[in-house]
Amino acid sequence: MDRRVFLTASTVAATATALGTAAAAETEGQCGSTRVPLSPSEAHIESLDSRFKVSAGENAVERVATGFGWAEGPAYFVAGRCLVFSDIPNNRMMRLLDEDNHLSVFRNPSMNANGNTVDREGRLYTCEQASRRVTRTEHDGATTVVADKYNGKRFNSPNDIVVASNGSVWFTDPTYGVQYSDSHIEQVRHNVFRVDAKTGDIMVVVDDFVQPNGILLSPDEKKLYIVDTEARHIRVFDVDIETGGLSSGKIFADGFYGDGMRCDIAGNVWCSVGYGIPKENGVRCYAPDSALLGKVLLPESITNLTFGGASRNRLYICGVTSVYACDVNTRGVAPG
Repeated sequence: MDRRVFLTASTVAATATALGTAAAAETEGQCGSTRVPLSPSEAHIESLDSRFKVSAGENAVERVATGFGWAEGPAYFVAGRCLVFSDIPNNRMMRLLDEDNHLSVFRNPSMNANGNTVDREGRLYTCEQASRRVTRTEHDGATTVVADKYNGKRFNSPNDIVVASNGSVWFTDPTYGVQYSDSHIEQVRHNVFRVDAKTGDIMVVVDDFVQPNGILLSPDEKKLYIVDTEARHIRVFDVDIETGGLSSGKIFADGFYGDGMRCDIAGNVWCSVGYGIPKENGVRCYAPDSALLGKVLLPESITNLTFGGASRNRLYICGVTSVYACDVNTRGVAPG
């Protein structure tokens, strides 16, 4: 069956957020799918530890789509076999199909969406920068506002997001996207927030970041990782997802400008890297004990990543202008 149109009724509930109730519009503007293998001069896999599980060799990394203003926020839908990601300055979200690498516009306008994720019910959560809110796309396509204010003031620029198994929503609120609204900062601190799944109550879980960015829960949901891009480090906390309590915060990894993150089933942290250190542009993989296991070096700054494919063993990587992919000998934690 042609996935560009729709899936069978048995999978509609799980994939409506990815595929919509009608076929997405064809790609507009100067972008397109490619499936072009990168040469060793463009991409390099650097293994520093036997625990680093990436398929090495020449042409191991592909450029699968290109021509974006700033690609971000990849989220993968297993049932629909597709990747959804943001093209922030072009105010749209894109959809890339595994089946034939077909690229189309998923949502336009997108409110200059940044981070995206999927919950365990297959619903899409999105950080909208222009509207300064976090939304959820329901199975019928309706949009639910998850959070848009704290203490009566708008968020600055919701950036990245993770949904815990109990339905609580955790997101970062730096100021990187205020230019897409009226540029008026209302939250004095650059907070990390939690939204309670049952009550909808919003709380600050940590408020001492310079610019909080990527956010990630460990597979057992006992650790919370948060990137502070401007401080050039990742911090890790013990976390209680039921109460929102954080404790024992410490630096997990440092010395680079990080952004989005994902975990594999072994608890390894895969982090996107870029912004000012060209020779380090790409992805870093850290063990739960903070050991640097390896790198995937790429030709531009990398903004975010996620695991995809039927077995979640394909790493999709958003760069500023392009989306890359490579196969890994591990699996990402679902959902993504």
